[in-house]
Amino acid sequence: MRLGILLSCFLATLLLAGCLGSPEGVNAINDFEKRRYLGRWYEVARLDHSFERGLSNVTADYSLREDGGLKVINRGYSAEEDAWSEAEGKAYFIGDKQQGQLKVSFFGPFYGSYIIFEAGSFPENSSSEKASYKTLSADYQYSFVAGNSTDYLWLLARTPTISPLLREHFIQRVDKLGFDSQALIFVDQDLNAPPVAKELP
Repeated sequence: MRLGILLSCFLATLLLAGCLGSPEGVNAINDFEKRRYLGRWYEVARLDHSFERGLSNVTADYSLREDGGLKVINRGYSAEEDAWSEAEGKAYFIGDKQQGQLKVSFFGPFYGSYIIFEAGSFPENSSSEKASYKTLSADYQYSFVAGNSTDYLWLLARTPTISPLLREHFIQRVDKLGFDSQALIFVDQDLNAPPVAKELP
C-alpha cells in the first residue's frame, strides 16, 4: 500500500536525523493510561508531509500487542487515486509507561518519535479560555501528538469533527510551543461523517 511505503521512507529519514528526540519545550504527559488510548482515532489536523500528502479521511486504530506494545493501523483515502491506503505499525514506550512518549515503526527497525503532549476530554460547553486537560470520560477524547521536531504535529479525536473551542485551544497551545499553526491542514473527514437523518414527510 502507498501509505505503508511512504511511512517506511519517512521513518527511515527520521532515524538518520535522530528520530527519538522531542521539540524543545514539548513534554509528554506524565499520567498516561494506555488502555484509555485504544480504539479508533480520527485525524483532525496535521502538518503536511509527503507520506500523508493528498490523503483525507485518515484514521488510526490502536490495539494491544502480546509483547506489551501497541498495534497501529493507519488508513486514509486518496482522491487522486480513488483508493484507500493502509499501513500497519507497532509502538512501544520509551521508558516510563505512564509517560506518553512512544516510538512507532511501520518498517523493520526504523522508529520515529510519538509524543503525546496533551490528551483528555475537553469540556465542550466551557467558556473558559484556559480549559485544557480534563478527565471527564473513560477514554481519551482528543490527543495532541508531536514528532521529533516542530515539523511533525497531529490533532487526533474520537470524532471526525471537533468543537471550535477545542480547535482554538489546540492552535493557541501549539503556537506557544513553536509550531506553525498557519500551515496546519484540517483533514476532510466527509467519508467518515455519520449519515444525516432524513426528515419524515
